[in-house]
Amino acid sequence: MTTPPQNPFVGYHFVVEISGIQEARFTECSGLEAKIDVEEYKEGGVNDFVHRLPGRRSFSTLTLKRGMTNSMHLWDWLNRVATAEAKASEKQNISIVLYNKAAAEVLRWNLIGAFPVKWSSPTLQSDQSSVFIETLELTFQEFSVQAR
Repeated sequence: MTTPPQNPFVGYHFVVEISGIQEARFTECSGLEAKIDVEEYKEGGVNDFVHRLPGRRSFSTLTLKRGMTNSMHLWDWLNRVATAEAKASEKQNISIVLYNKAAAEVLRWNLIGAFPVKWSSPTLQSDQSSVFIETLELTFQEFSVQAR
């Protein structure tokens, strides 16, 4: 018995949970990437190829963007991480949750030990009327993906 092909998910219906709380609605999430380094081993006497072995796994920086409001939660988190006494206790677990068109959860990325490394706002321009978007970059120790 074969499984029928599935339609791909749409990427616009997602939420970000920080320690289980949906603090903010983000308009963009990028950087969910895992990479395995390749270690090369050159065996003596074997000149026609090089052994390639899997090495350490690493992750990229996660970038979140949202319309800026008067909530200072993300800015305050960045500032708490910068203080020497609070660095270890400010790591948070984050989930990026993707929903289908029927509002049912279909995928969840769980990021362990995340903390902010950069916050930025857009340039203020008097001739623009676009939404003011703030950007938060996070690093994390590891992540997993769960399909629902």
